[in-house]
Amino acid sequence: MSDSNAPLPGGTLAVLIIGSGFSGLAMGIRCRQTGIGPFAIVEKSDGIGGTWHENTYPGAACDIPSHLYSLSYVPKHDWSRLYPQQPEIAAYLRETARAQGLLPHLHLHTRVIGASWDEAEAVWRVETNRGPLRARAIVSGMGGLHHPALPNIPGRESFAGTAFHSASWDHACDLRGKRVGVIGTGASAIQFVPQIAPEAAHLTLFQRTPAWIMPKHDRPITERAKRAYRRLPLVRRLFRAQLFWIHEVRAFMGFTKVSKLTGQAEGLARRHLAKAVPDKALRAKLTPRYRLGCKRVLISDDFYPTMMRPNVSLETGGIARITPSGVILEDGSAHALDAIIYATGFDLTGGFQKLDLVGRGGLTLPQAWRDGMGAFQGITVAGFPNLFLLMGPNTGLGHNSMILMIEAQVEHALSCLKAMRDKGVRVFDVKPEAQARFLADVQARMADSIWQTGGCTSWYQDHKGRNTALWPGSVLAYRRGARRARVSDYRVS
Repeated sequence: MSDSNAPLPGGTLAVLIIGSGFSGLAMGIRCRQTGIGPFAIVEKSDGIGGTWHENTYPGAACDIPSHLYSLSYVPKHDWSRLYPQQPEIAAYLRETARAQGLLPHLHLHTRVIGASWDEAEAVWRVETNRGPLRARAIVSGMGGLHHPALPNIPGRESFAGTAFHSASWDHACDLRGKRVGVIGTGASAIQFVPQIAPEAAHLTLFQRTPAWIMPKHDRPITERAKRAYRRLPLVRRLFRAQLFWIHEVRAFMGFTKVSKLTGQAEGLARRHLAKAVPDKALRAKLTPRYRLGCKRVLISDDFYPTMMRPNVSLETGGIARITPSGVILEDGSAHALDAIIYATGFDLTGGFQKLDLVGRGGLTLPQAWRDGMGAFQGITVAGFPNLFLLMGPNTGLGHNSMILMIEAQVEHALSCLKAMRDKGVRVFDVKPEAQARFLADVQARMADSIWQTGGCTSWYQDHKGRNTALWPGSVLAYRRGARRARVSDYRVS
């Protein structure tokens, strides 16, 4: 591990990379491979891994198979399970940083406070908690899902017991024999609730909206398969390709719209629920009233059986307020609790806009996004030269691995950085008309999608009801359009 107390690099960096998760490490690896430098990776946390370093709640795991949820140019042949768990993913990222020679470029405990564009010198002047930096380009690998969102419930601060968000798990809190309340039933809750329910005296799950949950069918990867992947790399690559197409075919079958596929998937999810929950009243509470795909589809084999435990109860009424002793629902019923865990997701827009970025002419990111988040190919924003967002607006996926999108975005940024190095280009600023054209196309494709028809509402949408989080098509289509930057889309100087 690099020495986080070492001085920040002086002089002007070719590129400053923010974040050491999949995005930041992928960018660093490709910079080393192509000779782009000098570069530095700054990480606000005390370790490598981004969300997989910080999210350590019990049962934390990925819902994409391990051989597909890894960098194509840093394969791992010995994944232990079909679906990787947090400790193994975090270890993979740490080993990737070490093996790829990124540790000398890494600075931990270094939070970017803000950055402003210096037009005269064509550099970004960056302020961090450890001092200033200068960089020709900035690549943000911090993503949008790293600012936990807490619900605006009256009395939340008055609770006298232990309370924390699932993304900031309090491992010092012993839940054994405690009355535990969990607020939220999203992707994290369905993973940690089955882990903590056996320990709790009683667990009460406060649900606002049930999720569509599909079978997971997780399993260990056999030693025989691991040996084959190690000795015969082609076998591993073919397995990865198989996983890719199993997921990608959903895009071609119309997963973004209400289709025949929607009905088939809903039928599978209902059968999964009925098999695990024979109690009709409980099953009704757990059955979504919206079409599958509107909100994130989850996978789990142990969440529904957990809801049948005698020490677990499900409450679907609205929460009126939180008191020092627990939760009171709108119907007046009181639930005494020793601990409250918030499984309430993240502030998507806040993750980007809390970074104080000032572009050309004093333009700030909140000003540029006053009508909603948007970026050309989800990567570049007009008025912010030499700034590249990885996992930016409208690049999230509901059907395949985000690593595939990240790799395409890294190549887009890299093609600009190569031009800056090899052709004397100092500035890449996406043309407003190119950005507007891209965003108009995305929203046109969204217009009849599952996310914006039939009264669908979800965290994917902004304050105007537009889906600014997801990509409305196939990974292949995105990679075809985004993998290389076209000079005609940019104002270069």
